[in-house]
Amino acid sequence: MTTTKPLHTFHIPVMGLAYTIDSPIRVAKFGISSVISIIDDDLIEKMSAFYSSKFNLPYQEITQKMHDYRAKRITTYLNLVDKIVKDKFENFKNELSESKIALDNYIAMLPNKSAIKIGLQNMMEDGKEAIMNYLESNLSPGDIDVNIMTKIDKDNFIKDEQLPTEFNDAHASLRGFANSNLSSSVVLSAGMNPRLYSYFENFDVFFPDENNHLNKKIILKVSDFRSAMIQGNFLAKKGLWVSEYRVESGLNCGGHAFATDGYLLGPILEEFKEKKEQLIQSAHELMVKALAIKGKYIPENPLELKITVQGGVGTATEHDFLLDHYQVDSVGWGSPFLLVPEATSVDVHTRELLAKAKEEDLYLSPISPLGIPFNTLRGTTNETLKQKRIQDNKAGSSCPKRFLALSKEFGAEGICTASKKYQDVKLQELEVEKETLTATMYANAKNKITDKSCLCVGLANASYLENDLKIKGQAQGVVICPGPNMAYFDHEVSLIKMVQHIYGNDTVLDGEGRPNMFVKELKMYTDYLKNEIATVSTSITAGQIKKWNLFKNNLLEGIGYYENLFATPFFVKDFVNSKIDLLDQYKTEIANIKIPELELA
Repeated sequence: MTTTKPLHTFHIPVMGLAYTIDSPIRVAKFGISSVISIIDDDLIEKMSAFYSSKFNLPYQEITQKMHDYRAKRITTYLNLVDKIVKDKFENFKNELSESKIALDNYIAMLPNKSAIKIGLQNMMEDGKEAIMNYLESNLSPGDIDVNIMTKIDKDNFIKDEQLPTEFNDAHASLRGFANSNLSSSVVLSAGMNPRLYSYFENFDVFFPDENNHLNKKIILKVSDFRSAMIQGNFLAKKGLWVSEYRVESGLNCGGHAFATDGYLLGPILEEFKEKKEQLIQSAHELMVKALAIKGKYIPENPLELKITVQGGVGTATEHDFLLDHYQVDSVGWGSPFLLVPEATSVDVHTRELLAKAKEEDLYLSPISPLGIPFNTLRGTTNETLKQKRIQDNKAGSSCPKRFLALSKEFGAEGICTASKKYQDVKLQELEVEKETLTATMYANAKNKITDKSCLCVGLANASYLENDLKIKGQAQGVVICPGPNMAYFDHEVSLIKMVQHIYGNDTVLDGEGRPNMFVKELKMYTDYLKNEIATVSTSITAGQIKKWNLFKNNLLEGIGYYENLFATPFFVKDFVNSKIDLLDQYKTEIANIKIPELELA
């Protein structure tokens, strides 16, 4: 099993639809890997036009009237990004060989233990040709990875005729990536989609060649080991290898939050560390059998498998601990990069809002039409416009993109719960029931209907605003999706300063108020359980009681794990007693959470 070491020990995860839509163009030349969302083909087409013009490259519009336009738009944009990144990388190497200032700045961005950093430092005076030869032999651009949220796989229609499954949204996105020139990875998030996973079998680029090389790789974003094993084995039975499991905190993350049953990040990573070999061998054995049946090349040894982590990391100490203790291959830094204009696509107003955000401004909201809790920020332009429509009795979105039109309640073509069409019907139904409800019950029911935001437009608008591109249709403003960690980063930062912060050579944090990432997640899960119990609106079932008890016990077991972890030399030297006291505080708080009992008839 061969292992390739990237230049950096961090990556920039996907953020929203727009926030990392062009991050590779911005940062890949520095060896930084990032992830593009390939959900919104309309935004992607606009970015193709924008960057073709910016770099004087040919552009041919792909309209919705063309066959398979969605996949073709994605392929075209990814090929464009690939070309721009390669060109910028070549120019960057020339700049490094010719400019001592540029080379100094670049060296300052590299990890302290990097062999390449040491190598460059040792040859600063060796001349242009020697430096260029070294760069040619040792540098490569960061990966241009893509993300597909597996739930965004709407059936599509032409008039009233449903198209074949391969034209579903996520299927078309996958085809767009598979047909591109990229040699990188697709990150699959939001859980297993068996139909989509099976569709991978249609593309040879996801199978190993005779050199044990995968032209395109699969990364699964997971929240626990069990999920990784189930999904990895499912794909392995089709001859497909998962090259990376990207472990994300269930709550201490940006955007959609997929809470576990109280399993905390530390114990989850410990399980991955202990059972990584089991994950590898299980998948390898299944993959070998599947490849034999398919008559494809069979690798003699397991292919490379990486474990990475993201969600709530904010200091070099945490970064290094995750790498060293859990032996992960990379750490994802997301929300802090929203304050780095050189790395992410964010409009000026939203970036200012992010910089001013405090803990109370960042919250787990009900605004997603998917019905999944969504980490966002108070005071966005989207929230203001949405509330104005509600006050004017015009609640709901015009729903121009329909990516989240997944509810089949009113027909096979689907409808989005954030749409005006859907909310009008639901509000009318509520009015019929109004006389039977208390004022509080009525208000809560109305809020539950109108809370939903148009994420398809709101999560894309920042790129339009930043690049001065025209926004058509109903005003939706901007939806931003930072994690709670955003509260502790309070000003715009240069790329070099943020990277130096990650590696402990500088800091962008002011003050001492930021909690340890594990403690922060524990608080979030404690609050989550208490809220789940407090806000239950229907008769409590035995299943709910069982789930809450499991959740509570898992939290207490997690605290026990952290008590042992925080007693190790690494934490003893880094932690002040207040951190340990917080564990005791949450332990008592969780122990005192009263789980309701089933009422007997």
